[in-house]
Amino acid sequence: MAEYSVAPLAKLIEQFERLPGIGHKTALRLAYHILRMPEAEAQKFSDAIMEAHSKIKYCSICCNLTDKDVCSICSDPCRDRSLVCVVEDPRDVMALERTHEYNALYHVLHGSLSPLNGVTADMIRIKELLARFKTDEIKEVIMATNPTVEGEATAMYISKLLKPFGVKVTRLAYGVPVGGDIEYADEVTLTKSLEGRKEI
Repeated sequence: MAEYSVAPLAKLIEQFERLPGIGHKTALRLAYHILRMPEAEAQKFSDAIMEAHSKIKYCSICCNLTDKDVCSICSDPCRDRSLVCVVEDPRDVMALERTHEYNALYHVLHGSLSPLNGVTADMIRIKELLARFKTDEIKEVIMATNPTVEGEATAMYISKLLKPFGVKVTRLAYGVPVGGDIEYADEVTLTKSLEGRKEI
């Protein structure tokens, strides 16, 4: 194809195609958009990517994304510290925060158990969650993993690990559609899910 005769353009298209949900046509459109940018804008775009890559890390408490040692949620003194909502992905934190109904803490697993795909308990942030019980006064853990086979398996596995701590473990109610992702649920659905959670 004509666009591949220019090596730097072919390389740029290839990099865009590596992004999730980006097919060849979209990659092509994005690459041409970048080429049409003024050099200063292209540099700002490049700098933003590199800054995000170098400065964003995991919160030392909840494993959410942050640019500090402790994220703004964990360091907020107004948050209820006796309640922790366990989610699979940082995007789920954003989705739940948009409801303005939840004012406690989170724990981000960065995945779910999936033996078929080779994802085991030591590959997600379960160990960090258990470590929080040594110092924090946690009374309830809300399992807000996605309502998928993997999400359910993860919720059940963690609830069994938490039994010795004598903590109440609840699960989001099924306002969130089965097979769906929390990050795509609307605020009303998420609010109802939080309100209707039940003990596992």
